[in-house]
Amino acid sequence: MNSEATKLLKKIGDKKAIIGVIGLGYVGLPLVKTFLHKGFRVKGFDTDHRKVAMLNRGRNYIRHISAAELRDFLGRQMFEASADFARLSDVDAILICVPTPLDGHGAPDLSYVINSTISVAEHVRKGQLVVLESTTYPGTTDEEMRPILEAGGLKAGKDFFLAFSPEREDPGNKSFSTATTPKVVGGLTPDCLKVAKALYDQIIVKTVPVTSTRAAESTKLLENIFRSVNIALVNELKMIFDRMGIDVWEVIRAASSKPFGFMPFYPGPGLGGHCIPIDPFYLTWKAKEVDYQTKFIELAGEINTFMPYYVRQKTIEALNERGKSVKNAKVLVLGLAYKKDIDDSRESPSLKIISLFQDKGAKVSYNDPYIPHLVGHREYPGLEMKSVPVTKALLRKCDAVVISTDHTAYDYDMIVRNAPLVIDTRNAVKRPRKNVVKA
Repeated sequence: MNSEATKLLKKIGDKKAIIGVIGLGYVGLPLVKTFLHKGFRVKGFDTDHRKVAMLNRGRNYIRHISAAELRDFLGRQMFEASADFARLSDVDAILICVPTPLDGHGAPDLSYVINSTISVAEHVRKGQLVVLESTTYPGTTDEEMRPILEAGGLKAGKDFFLAFSPEREDPGNKSFSTATTPKVVGGLTPDCLKVAKALYDQIIVKTVPVTSTRAAESTKLLENIFRSVNIALVNELKMIFDRMGIDVWEVIRAASSKPFGFMPFYPGPGLGGHCIPIDPFYLTWKAKEVDYQTKFIELAGEINTFMPYYVRQKTIEALNERGKSVKNAKVLVLGLAYKKDIDDSRESPSLKIISLFQDKGAKVSYNDPYIPHLVGHREYPGLEMKSVPVTKALLRKCDAVVISTDHTAYDYDMIVRNAPLVIDTRNAVKRPRKNVVKA
């Protein structure tokens, strides 16, 4: 082990290493919180000056991070947010937690990762650790980041240390947090792995070392492709069983009684969040380099992408049975978040559902207790709405109420009693009701 690695390991072991986190969103902020609770000083970096200002005032914009504990760390000078990336030279470990979306052609958009890497390269110094946590295709850390970071003359594995450790955040999960979820770590060299593993050993219940950054990058893709394919399977079964007059939810419950060889997945109106709708296509794109077509992954993507259209069609059919046209129909979409009890609407199927109903001339409104304002989504730049309160009067005026996200806060009995038609995409309404259609 070289001297730079030895010095950094001692700093980490003594908790004197200063941690820098680039990207203060749904991945970066929980990571910041975890390091702070374990006794490390943290500097957060973001290009969004509004976020930086809010954090430095002790205000937060993510529901599951407490503003009170943030103010406590600010008061003790343990945490500071900044938009000045020159201050990256002050930290000992730089963790990059930025978005990795798809571009308009379905190809990986690494612009956030590349721009962050360029900022790091301008200020990287000897003895620092750089870790990418953003989900990406195999080879990103080695092929894309490394040349940028080494352009100034410092060498990865010798002068500074480079690793990949995929984030495993699950917003709203009450059973597992950042600290209690095992973390995969892959280093560019053995020294890189030792240093990165030592850092995460300080804050995570268990680290899982792998032989390379590529293996770590591939691990996250496998995790999310596994979920995408299985969700696509139950979504397809839902549509098949619906034609057969079979309740897919009853079938899943029955199959779940088997104590081995089965894992339940649940259908819905489509995929959401920043991972599952996007990550599989990073491997699809990369696989073309080795002349392989990822048929299984692409088929799953097609099925999951189709689900909002299926919801719209089921709603149109239900309206037709009641002598109503979707054009000018008053449609209320319940839930904008991509899953229950969180405030994250990234890639939410609700966005597509709203857009599809509007395309058919419906008058659409939405409610979400955690997302008061819909605005600024990349794929829906013209979609701007405000959440409306769910009242008995509103429900009675609606032609259809679509349960897109099954938030615990909703009073489903009240909704069903007052809405003339409910389209339930989440099995939120358990007992059969005449005005409830499963979709």
